[in-house]
Amino acid sequence: MIETVTEIKRLRALVRSWKKEGKRVALVPTMGNLHEGHFTLVRQARRHADKVVASVFVNPTQFGPNEDFDRYPRTPQADVEGLAAAGCDLAWMPSVEQMYPLGVDMTTRISVPGTVTAVLEGASRPGHFDGVCTVVSRLFNQVTPDVALFGKKDYQQLAVIRQLVAELQFPLEVIGAEIVREDDGLARSSRNQYLGEAERAAAPQLHRVLREMRAACAAGLPRQLVEQSAAAALGEAGFVVDYAVVRQRDLAEPVDGQAGERVALLAARIGSTRLIDNLEF
Repeated sequence: MIETVTEIKRLRALVRSWKKEGKRVALVPTMGNLHEGHFTLVRQARRHADKVVASVFVNPTQFGPNEDFDRYPRTPQADVEGLAAAGCDLAWMPSVEQMYPLGVDMTTRISVPGTVTAVLEGASRPGHFDGVCTVVSRLFNQVTPDVALFGKKDYQQLAVIRQLVAELQFPLEVIGAEIVREDDGLARSSRNQYLGEAERAAAPQLHRVLREMRAACAAGLPRQLVEQSAAAALGEAGFVVDYAVVRQRDLAEPVDGQAGERVALLAARIGSTRLIDNLEF
């Protein structure tokens, strides 16, 4: 049976009791409004640990001034019910005051330097990854997990967290879970519910364009042409493109003709909703 915890003392007492029993603890960080992608993470976490903690916290420090913090949907009762059905042991649901006891304006912030935070989402959303690293570091400190699971849909975020863990030497393993998609290829996301009927019909174009980018790279087309064609295709489908790029797995720019693993990444708005997706190959 799942336990819902809102106080840090209770959270730490429970985790401490598990660890005294020699149990391995997994953490699945979320911002709530959960869907099947999140529940898949919980089920995967059970394969790596004896106890699973899922955090449900809409983090104000990772939203920009013109982003949707106030609009972001909160569905705590449904979240807990879904987590329980997925096999979660503990739902950690702190208030902003619990997470940031001195207030958001007085928060000690964690910043990961380098290319991994400077490009793509980092360039489109200044300060976003500082907020992510700040809250994830706090969650690691609060829960002290042995393993933490993050979805690969937020590909750059996963890369940032891996660097954060390596640099600060958190004693835990980070596992990236594969993207969960709808039948038409659209990556599952809490923001999909913002889509109108026509926007939802167009949204799977993101995944189709990613597959086209993969095929074009396999055919040996120059990266710049692949990226230009992808942006044009999305524009024709009604998207306003933030970026459509091919990168190495570490997010560095690849050299045409050089062998190696790649990832295609997209971010685009349709209507008022910004969607991201990626495809490794």
